[in-house]
Amino acid sequence: MHKSSERPDVLVHVAANVRRLRQGASLSQQVLAERAGVSRRMLVNIEKGDVNVSLSTLDRLAEALGVLFYALVQPPDSEDSARIDEVAWVGRFPDSHARLLASKPARQEVELWSWSMEPGDTYESVADGTGWHEMLVVIEGTLTLELADREVTIEAGDFHVYPSDQFHRYRNEGAGRLRFIRNVVH
Repeated sequence: MHKSSERPDVLVHVAANVRRLRQGASLSQQVLAERAGVSRRMLVNIEKGDVNVSLSTLDRLAEALGVLFYALVQPPDSEDSARIDEVAWVGRFPDSHARLLASKPARQEVELWSWSMEPGDTYESVADGTGWHEMLVVIEGTLTLELADREVTIEAGDFHVYPSDQFHRYRNEGAGRLRFIRNVVH
């Protein structure tokens, strides 16, 4: 997955996004570096995509630019933060990495749930309030998500983000246990 000689896509995205956002805010590299508490040299290397920047540095840059974290790591042509799916950190070993899957702004509350459903089980939910979203990450099995206007099949290792201010139902139509993480955001 990761070869140390290859630059992760996220570095290219961060470089383009930081440069675009800095220029859009009419900030010099020196001013942004000072606001974010990084050296100008570090900022120059970030904008070139030449440095594996820490998550805490990205947080400080996002704050200094007045944007949310995902705005720095998502592909520059993305229209929505509901599916970012980009590596945001690479460790020393090939299988050490962190992927930012999705992001939604929260106004009041965030709930984190761990679900387990045996074969044939179903959970049905009424619509949440306006502005609520759910983020689902399947760990084991296959989740069939039934929405008011469509069905979405989410396999193990994949995820889906959707507005939950509509009818929704979870189904385990597989032969084995279904396990998933559910994040409710408002």
